[in-house]
Amino acid sequence: MNKVASYLQSHLSGEVLDSAAVRDYFSTDASVLQVKPALVIYPRSTNDVRKVARFSWQLAEKGHTLPITARGSGTDQTGAAIGKGAVMVFPAHMNKVLELDSQQKLVRVQPGVNFMALQEMLNTHGLFLPPFPASYKYSTIGGAIANNSAGEKTLKYGAMVQWVDKLEVVLANGELIQTGRLSRKDVEKKKGLTTLEGELYRTVDAIEAEHGELLDSYYGRLLVSKDSVGYNLRDVRRKDGSIDLTPLFVGSQGTLGIITEAILKVEVYQPKLTLVVAGFETLEAAVEAVGQLRNLEPSALEMIDKHLIEFCKKEQDYTFPPELVTDSFVPAAVLFVEFDELSDRVRHKKAKKARKLLENLSQHSIMSDDLEEQEKLWAVRHAAATVVNYEHAGKTAIPIIDDASVPQEKLHELLEVIYELFDKHHLTLAVWGHAGDANLHVQPLLDLSKLSDRQKALRLMDEYYRAVTALGGSIAAEHNDGRLRAPFVKLQTGDDMLQLFTHLKHGFDPYGILNPGVKTGTGAKQLVEMLRKEYSLVHLAEHLPRT
Repeated sequence: MNKVASYLQSHLSGEVLDSAAVRDYFSTDASVLQVKPALVIYPRSTNDVRKVARFSWQLAEKGHTLPITARGSGTDQTGAAIGKGAVMVFPAHMNKVLELDSQQKLVRVQPGVNFMALQEMLNTHGLFLPPFPASYKYSTIGGAIANNSAGEKTLKYGAMVQWVDKLEVVLANGELIQTGRLSRKDVEKKKGLTTLEGELYRTVDAIEAEHGELLDSYYGRLLVSKDSVGYNLRDVRRKDGSIDLTPLFVGSQGTLGIITEAILKVEVYQPKLTLVVAGFETLEAAVEAVGQLRNLEPSALEMIDKHLIEFCKKEQDYTFPPELVTDSFVPAAVLFVEFDELSDRVRHKKAKKARKLLENLSQHSIMSDDLEEQEKLWAVRHAAATVVNYEHAGKTAIPIIDDASVPQEKLHELLEVIYELFDKHHLTLAVWGHAGDANLHVQPLLDLSKLSDRQKALRLMDEYYRAVTALGGSIAAEHNDGRLRAPFVKLQTGDDMLQLFTHLKHGFDPYGILNPGVKTGTGAKQLVEMLRKEYSLVHLAEHLPRT
């Protein structure tokens, strides 16, 4: 064991490992990047986290850097769960549900809690946490907060940031703070502190006061329902002068502080659902249906395209419901429209309206109240896992341009951009995602052992993100920036907003200890150096990864 690992082990109640095998395992996450850490820490308590942060801060003051990367289950697709210093792994010990207030609909948890385990516990109390990602069965709550996760229910319920009430956070120097909305008077008190917490409030207050016009302009033109690029300065300050740092930490991917506890808001759980599934002869009809169906406020509005259907049939001989897909008819797109109102009458009324609306647009549709039948229908949407887990002759589906969102009225244009780009580069195409949020997923099949395919991957990213931003979209809707998209963030933000994000990061983390290179600070050259020569999701295979 090296000297740093030995020193930390003697001061922590958790474990510290620096063996080659462990470091190799934690050198990758679900992204196409690879960075080997110096050591791996399994903290048992908030106090362990504070000690590591203090130690790293003291090293930084002497001119040495031990970066810290917080990690859940390694499902991050942007390279934010890997780092060259200390990787701090939370699921091993800090994985508890600490408190549930079912009356106030609040739950207090540690970051390493498995999302599905929490969801199942909440369900037994008639509650649920709506913004679950596709990976919820094997990902953690800490990762969901760090990425500001979203999923199929986000259309109705919003992303994770809307469900985080308060946070306990360890700052870069080891200070412990609790977030929550503070009045203008209390903000002034915080600004008077000589601690790092005081510096946070001074930094944020100055940004909000001095750059209000820039913030209004940037967020005013970003008309998407999902966006996790940069830091969320939109929801920090209110007109009354009150400030809440919580939205900054949510979606910050461990670059501003290390979350050790969270109080989350939850909602009443409705196990009874009504699902309408419809196939469309043309993309134009499907997109028109999406626009009209959104007015009915469904809890989910998902889609797959013709290419995904054909891919699944070819690669896995996948059998689709004959009401949707036949030997003579493969729809250009299939929509999945779910309603979850507590009232059976209201739910059925909306579903019938949806089906009526679809009569002139869709050739085939199914309506179901039966949960077993719904599972089979949802399996059609989740057939995207066939693409995500594809591996043949060196080619794998790589998550590099898988998370764009655009204004709803630009959905068809986004689809056209995707189709044209894949045709130009002669790539196998399959599209799926959250049609109601105009947030689509697509993963090209490439062989990263080939220099030509690695170069193609970077060209695809550059071309796609330029096209998305030209449509007024976000290059990172729900999977965040990480290291992967950091070189392209400026395409969306412009120079001034990027500088503001960089300034904010420096105020929270002046020595660059916390997950450096994530969100800001990684260029195209560094990205090339970190790109894997092979790619697989083998470490998640027991869960069948999906998106």
